[in-house]
Amino acid sequence: MAALENDRQLNRIWVTNKLRHDSRFSNLLRISKSKGAVVDEVSLQRLSQITNGSNHQGIAAQVSPYSYYTLDRLITKAKQESDQPVIIIADGIVDPQNLGAIIRTSEAMGCQGLIIPQRRAASITSSVAKVAAGALEFFPIARVINLNRALETLKAEGFWIYGTVAEGGKNLPNFDFSCAIGLVIGSEGNGLNLLTQRYCDELLSIPLEGKTSSLNASAAASISIYEIFRSRSINN
Repeated sequence: MAALENDRQLNRIWVTNKLRHDSRFSNLLRISKSKGAVVDEVSLQRLSQITNGSNHQGIAAQVSPYSYYTLDRLITKAKQESDQPVIIIADGIVDPQNLGAIIRTSEAMGCQGLIIPQRRAASITSSVAKVAAGALEFFPIARVINLNRALETLKAEGFWIYGTVAEGGKNLPNFDFSCAIGLVIGSEGNGLNLLTQRYCDELLSIPLEGKTSSLNASAAASISIYEIFRSRSINN
């Protein structure tokens, strides 16, 4: 629905009879068809074949490839939207589920964008888009060749770079986040790259009280992002 509402270029849409005549979709499908999309009414079984058995919920679309932002355009847009923008940097997130969840949380909480590396990391795929649950249509993402160079650019543009680490960082709740922020989330297996840590102004750790020694990337991102905005609401 977010793709239909956001003028995303849709090449083909497969939909079951039940959803095609559903009031939530009928007008959007009609508009998409007028813009050149081919709309096919199919059975649930055929839709399952087309989507390789994934949980399609009755509708699926073939879309144009995701159009990444350039880093400069992302930074400019972020500054236009907020005087204290928050940009998330994913340092080698390889699991599409984690990346999609990070996108969904970041957009929902009010972050201004995401930066991902081109190599050894998940890119924007159909799996990521599904987990993001529509957030991808409203959330700018830049894909860069050199992540550390991107951090240098952010710092030159006035961003304070925080990196999240499982241990050894300063306690997350102890910071005043009233500034432009680049928040770096480490990979699932290795955490924050040691070289990337050197580019961070501060390293943060989430204080854990239970026996579980660490959180997965998307959970750590969610808590960190929430704490940034919670801290701002208290201090403003």
